[in-house]
Order: sequence, then structure tokens, then C-alpha cells
Amino acid sequence: MTRALIRHDYQLKQRVVHSVAVREQRLGSLPKRCPPHQLFSHWRISCQIVALVGLLFGNCAAHGQDSTSATTLSVDVKVVTLPVTVRDKHGQIVRNLTKDDFLLQEDDHPQTIRYFAQEANLPLTLGLLVDTSMSQRNVLDQEKAASDSFLDQMLTAAKDQAFIIHFDREVELLQDLTSSRDKLQTALASLQTPSPDRDSRGGGDSSPDSSPRGSHRTHGAGTLLYDAVFLASDELMKKQQGRKALIILSDGVDRGSKESLQSALEAAQRADTVVYSILFADTHQEGGGGGFGRPSVGWPGGGWPGSGRPGGGGSGGGGRRGGGQRSPEEPRADGKKILERISRETGGRLYEVSKKETVDKIYSSIAEELRTQYSLGYTPGKTNDPAGYHKISLAAKDKNLAVQTRDGYYAER
Repeated sequence: MTRALIRHDYQLKQRVVHSVAVREQRLGSLPKRCPPHQLFSHWRISCQIVALVGLLFGNCAAHGQDSTSATTLSVDVKVVTLPVTVRDKHGQIVRNLTKDDFLLQEDDHPQTIRYFAQEANLPLTLGLLVDTSMSQRNVLDQEKAASDSFLDQMLTAAKDQAFIIHFDREVELLQDLTSSRDKLQTALASLQTPSPDRDSRGGGDSSPDSSPRGSHRTHGAGTLLYDAVFLASDELMKKQQGRKALIILSDGVDRGSKESLQSALEAAQRADTVVYSILFADTHQEGGGGGFGRPSVGWPGGGWPGSGRPGGGGSGGGGRRGGGQRSPEEPRADGKKILERISRETGGRLYEVSKKETVDKIYSSIAEELRTQYSLGYTPGKTNDPAGYHKISLAAKDKNLAVQTRDGYYAER
């Protein structure tokens, strides 16, 4: 009796698979507009399939078989999601668009937008990356006050979280992901530029025991902007779901990072993280982008996470001392262009602090953008996309509207 039931169930499954195959074959061969008799035919086939599936599982239940043990079909569908902001010719955010207002391409191939919404209720993960090198010593207090107000404004739901990283000659996680305002305020209050005399004494405390949370430290030099973006993206943002944004407060000049600008960008793109940059250059600081800084990279767990590099000694930046001081023949990096590229290629935006555009106003603009972003999704048209980077082009049909989103994504093997 048991063998007969098993054989009967197997035959039913075979009929289901055959019916699905026939249906897909017929649907694929239909023109876009089907005559009524063909539409009715497909409706009848669908009903037959539903009846067969119900009969199969009903038969299992009737003979005491666990329906959860039945064979299931899993389909791996790759969905690419894009956070999208649209502005009119006056720079104002446009909120009333639909998916039909956009044209989407991947690698120059038209794509169909399958999912479109304006979801401000999704969990929000924010990361503040604060440059604490000596080039920022005269603006750090303004950054701290504005950041405190911004976090208080943005973390409104229980699932909203933020973390704080500072970077100079080290990248240090001051506060891990948390929803606690008190913890974030404490971390912000601890931000300070390092004193030059500590560096002249050989770097001060750099033992593992003196590092927060027992993190191992390795030597660097200068201002480790790229390392900060890489670590924040690869170690923290990559594991989060929902809306994700990094806020960089810096003059944009990197000195001594182990990671390159390209690898930092790739890490942010793989983590589906938007990066907003606030160019906060200290005009009173000569030869900016350097500063003495702390002498190490600190991260919970030790070593150099995400890069396969062990922790330990060694001097970054070619062994230069004094916070990445430039040699006379070394060209000065354009921090504004660097921050602009990071933001543009991840779907964010560059802001520059001025007397008219204060950091408080900039934070308000970022907050408005995060609340009004469209969420757009599609499945790439080619079924066997190669691994690697794929270029995305998204434009509004209305030529007077400017679309802001990331430039592409990385497909995994």
C-alpha cells in the first residue's frame, strides 16, 4: 500500500511539472495581445495546475504524510534595487512620480522597472565618518553639534540605528550600531583632534589593552579616509537591510590609507550604501589634509577586517612622519573632487560648508532627501549575467528633472 501511494504521488508530481512546462511554452509563444479564446485556454490550464497541486498535497495529508517534507522548487531571482532622488530645475525634490516617468538601462540594455515605491518607513542605518585630523581642528566643534542634532532628527523608529567612526592616522569605531541617543552623544562628545606632542613622543598609547574594546592597532600615517569608507561599508553596512547611508565630514584629502579610492568605492557599492559628503575644509589650516593624527588603525576584533591583512607594525604612507606631510614635488590632492566622486558613484551628494550653506542646513537637506527617496527595483534582463560591475543609467522622461542614483552595481558569482 505504501509503495502504491508513493508511486501515485510521484505520478501526480510529474503531471504538475509537465503542465507547468506546457503552460510556459505556450505563454512564451503568444503575441502581446491574445484573442479571447487563447486567454481562456491559459486560464483553464492555470486552473488545472492549481487543481493538481491541491490534489497532490491533499493526498499527502489524507495519508498522514507531512506536507512540509514535499519537494519544493526554489527560484533564485536577482533583484537590483536603487535609491532614487529626483530634483527639478530649481533644485527642489520631486515627490509625485511613478515608475512610468523613468527610463532605465543596464549596460546599455533597456530594463523593466518591476518595483517602485516611496518608503520612508524602512529601517534606516546611518554611519558618521568624522575626520579628526589636525586639518579639522577648528571646525570639529561645529561638526559635533550639528551631527548630534541630525542623529536626533533621523533616528525616529526603534529599528533605526547609527554608528560613529573617527579617522585621522587611525580608523576607530567609537560607537557600534545602536539606537541609543545617549551612547551616540557620548561618542560624539569624545571626538577630538590629537595633540601634536603625543605624536612627537612616539605615538602615545598604542598597545592592544589601551585601545577601545581591546582592538588591535596597526600603524598608518596621515588621514585614512579611504580606509574609513572601506571598513564602514564592508564590516558594518554590508550586513544591514533597508535604507543605508554614510555621512563623511572631511576636507577629502587622504594620506596613508591601505585601501585605494577604487576599493573604497567598490565596498560602498557592494554594500548598497549611499554616501553623502560634507566638505568641511578649515580655511585657517595650512597644507590641509594632513595633521598629526593618532598613530594607528583600531577595530574591534583586531587585525585588518575585510582585507585579509593581519594587524601589526609597519608604517603607512611610505614611512612619512608628521601626519602625511607632502614633499615639495608631491601634488596636492583635490579633496573636493574625491568626495564628489565617492558621493556621485554611490548615489549620494556632495555638500560644501560655507557662510551661506551651514552644516545645519546641509544636514536638513540630507534628512529631507532620505525621507523622500524612491525605491526602484528591477531584475536584469539577461539570465546569466557575468560577475563584475554593471553600469546603470536612470533618467526621467521629463528633461527638466535631474535623477540622482548610483552608477551601477557588482554582480556576485
